[in-house]
Amino acid sequence: MTAAASDATGLAKSDVTAIGQRMFELIGDALKAGDTVKLTGFGTLQVRSRAERIGRNPRTGTEHKITPRHTVIFTPSAKLREALDELIGA
Repeated sequence: MTAAASDATGLAKSDVTAIGQRMFELIGDALKAGDTVKLTGFGTLQVRSRAERIGRNPRTGTEHKITPRHTVIFTPSAKLREALDELIGA
């Protein structure tokens, strides 16, 4: 992707890499702060809390407690969903 972005913009690959790395740092910082990150035309990233729950080992059937945690949820934009539908013929 770096090479494609470099070719499309005329920027050096090192500059494109630096921009991409900084963008992901900013996205991570926003998510850590509890903000929702909207990438127009692509989708939305947000942090959701998962409650403590009981899980089961599929091999042994024994139950164990899964601790509460936070996870990042991605919701694709309508534009991305439509593009994927066209691509796979759904």
